[in-house]
Amino acid sequence: MIADKMPLLNNIELKKSFEQELEDVLQYWISHAIDTKENGFYGEIDDDNQAVSGAVKGAVLNARILWSFAAAYNLTHKQKYLRIAGKAFRYIAKYFVDPEFGGVYWSLTAAGLPLDTKKQVYAQAFTVYGLSEYYKVTKNREALELAQNIYRHIENHSFDWKKGGYFEAFDREWKAIDDLRLSAKDANEKKTTNTHLHVLEAYTVLYEIWPNEKLEKQIRKLISNFEDHIINKENYHLILFFDEDWQVRSDTISYGHDIEAAWLLQRAAEVLDDEELLTRIKQLAVKIARQTARFQNPDGSINYEFEPSENKLITERHWWVQAEAMVGFYNAWQQSSDIVFQKNAFAAWEFTLKHIIDKDKGEWYWGVYENGSLMPGYGKAGFWKCPYHNSRACIEMIQRLEKENS
Repeated sequence: MIADKMPLLNNIELKKSFEQELEDVLQYWISHAIDTKENGFYGEIDDDNQAVSGAVKGAVLNARILWSFAAAYNLTHKQKYLRIAGKAFRYIAKYFVDPEFGGVYWSLTAAGLPLDTKKQVYAQAFTVYGLSEYYKVTKNREALELAQNIYRHIENHSFDWKKGGYFEAFDREWKAIDDLRLSAKDANEKKTTNTHLHVLEAYTVLYEIWPNEKLEKQIRKLISNFEDHIINKENYHLILFFDEDWQVRSDTISYGHDIEAAWLLQRAAEVLDDEELLTRIKQLAVKIARQTARFQNPDGSINYEFEPSENKLITERHWWVQAEAMVGFYNAWQQSSDIVFQKNAFAAWEFTLKHIIDKDKGEWYWGVYENGSLMPGYGKAGFWKCPYHNSRACIEMIQRLEKENS
């Protein structure tokens, strides 16, 4: 077991290692991701740090860049981070925002022209998330008003007033469409855990800067969605896909989403000033983390997914899963004082240091296979590879370790 093999690390040195990694990750994006030809940021960067000519620019990538650099500035007060956050904000406001129907486009051409104009709620949520964090550090009124406007579009078009929860996607005019999927690997269902998790995450930060009564009610409803539908109370894994009536449409287990949801649910409860709710969600966060810890590998890594119906374990170790494991396990230790969780978190970081961080070319690899070999061809930046999970994990760990050291 991890607890038997992992020594406790020095908190001060551990915090320094996260501070250095945060600096390294964000400096990578400053050095390699700025589109010097067209404007904004490159849509894709390959494994050798070369920008891919003509690559599509995704709303999620740009919103996550905005959040990452705004949050890093909030932590460090380094002006270079604020400059990049400002660049991301201006690009999103000018190119991604739909001036006619509201919300943001799913993707643009490399030159910044609308490409896929559908309104994927997942992308709307991340844009609200980034804009809210940017407002937090700049008090830029345009950013707040844009975040509020997108929030209202989500509520007016996506919220299910009959059954609760949020529908996945719409066309440019917010009308129903047949293909709701985020990506080809996803089930084509009306409601997904992934979107609900990140709507909750976005609303949590929006509420911090705009404590609106209606927004508070929606955060409470989202937390209830997780308690009533999304979390399987028999095994404390998350159910990933549902139809519009919350009927289960998948048995796939995503270890990364499990452990990410554990601490994001708690973060949402923390902003509501409701001790009874917070106590209950903290207990739930520990239960989810304990279940995830059962599947941590001896080397500290967490596998990608498990498909029970096929008894198929996908043993790839993806970068974002390891990042979420650090935070989720450490949060569980802070709530329970169970030293095993602390060692789980440190083990995930040790694995990441050894196998996921590219010490030669910078940033993090997409992942490694079970035998330790790299998963090639995914690149360092792209539609889904962003400075979000890794920078956020570093920021969270720095803040949590700082509290432990004070």
